[in-house]
Amino acid sequence: MTTTHSLVPQSPSMGLPVAQLRNVFRPGDVERRLARLQDAGSQREYETLRAVYERMLERGPERFQVKPSGVPDMAGLYEQLPNFSDALDDVKRHVALAQDSRDGLEVTPMLLIGPPGIGKTHFARQLAELLGTGMNLVPMSSMTAGWLLSGSSSQWKGARPGKVFEALVDGEYANPVIVVDEIDKASADAQYDPLGALYGLLEHDTAQSFTDEFAEIAIDASQVIWITTANDERGIPAPILNRMNVFEVQAPSAEQARTIARNLYQGIREGHDWGRLIDPEPQADVLDILAQMPPREMRRALMTGFGNARLQHRSTVEVADLPRGASGKPRMGFVQ
Repeated sequence: MTTTHSLVPQSPSMGLPVAQLRNVFRPGDVERRLARLQDAGSQREYETLRAVYERMLERGPERFQVKPSGVPDMAGLYEQLPNFSDALDDVKRHVALAQDSRDGLEVTPMLLIGPPGIGKTHFARQLAELLGTGMNLVPMSSMTAGWLLSGSSSQWKGARPGKVFEALVDGEYANPVIVVDEIDKASADAQYDPLGALYGLLEHDTAQSFTDEFAEIAIDASQVIWITTANDERGIPAPILNRMNVFEVQAPSAEQARTIARNLYQGIREGHDWGRLIDPEPQADVLDILAQMPPREMRRALMTGFGNARLQHRSTVEVADLPRGASGKPRMGFVQ
């Protein structure tokens, strides 16, 4: 299950990720399961399961396991996410451990606690981009059953594999970033525990043989990089908390919020062709208003501002271009 071999040689002077191939399941296990289905009485009943097994064998067990070739320059992330410096420091330490060895990158599961809209999911997306691996979002607030992570039994109508299985078997990477968003919103009932699968998945040793309830095939989920987010840790079971590094993400200070707003302005502008028609630097009074908003709202306000400026055939975004009410009272929870 843990067989790896190098695909791309290490080159510490480059920022490209080092890639190895790692087996995430044993083809023999799949072949045995598929053979049993061939002998099953009702073929139609197992069509979906048989298709999953055939797809697994067709794709094979090898997935890319990537890591930065050396400690990457994270200065840009520290500037973009100034209130996530503790979490970034933790990632940097893990990268440093793996850089001069053949070991894969292992990151202790992390929990980011902070108010809504502060940028927790954006942090995860940026981390996935930094590490060169994919990101999978699991929104716990919208979960209606306990099988979203671990899959549901093939005996049930409409059964399907869980998100972990899909990320590893259908994805390209052995070490994707999986974000369990709003973990404190997961509501367990007497029959299903939405967080039940995490007890094993967050432990490296047990995650090496994680069994999805639909496919009933052991897969190696030990390299998954787990990021969970929450507004409040009180709704999270203690055994889950004990398996993670917990980071309380503080609301940015006024100066940090201005930096975030400026970076968002420039990032949106540079990411679109119409950005060449917009001033490269935002106005100071526009930054003052944006700095009062959570980052999630900053982006929406800026898109409105850019559009209104162009309607007036201006290159400069003015305060009047921002959404109505944007210049109101500072938003609760932000440090002023």
